[in-house]
Amino acid sequence: EVQLVESGGGLVQAGGSLRLSCAASGFAFSDYVIAWFRQAPGKEREGVSCITKNGNTIYADSVKGRFTISRDNAKNTVTLQMNNLKPEDTGIYYCAAVREIHTILVIPSSHAYDYWGQGTQVTVSS
Repeated sequence: EVQLVESGGGLVQAGGSLRLSCAASGFAFSDYVIAWFRQAPGKEREGVSCITKNGNTIYADSVKGRFTISRDNAKNTVTLQMNNLKPEDTGIYYCAAVREIHTILVIPSSHAYDYWGQGTQVTVSS
């Protein structure tokens, strides 16, 4: 059974930090691009960051310099370190996986993914 399980969300004040984790099982994790998306109430789901199977990283402009994505292929986990959080970072954060079959230059759109997690809530208060 394929699973992506997010953890680490919570409530934090603006300027604070959170560390999200995505634990994967049931598929060949090391062959997949793993991405983080977020969705705020009333807004479309947007890509935040992704990491390729070789560890190349891509970030949305809104989080560059504040968020860091990393992966551990031995543990089948991806981590999103979020620093200097802003109220506009509030939303449900999802991890998603898509098999990497060509070079990734941008965060693949949400329609591209094979698997999704259930999400974890991040709330940043002002």
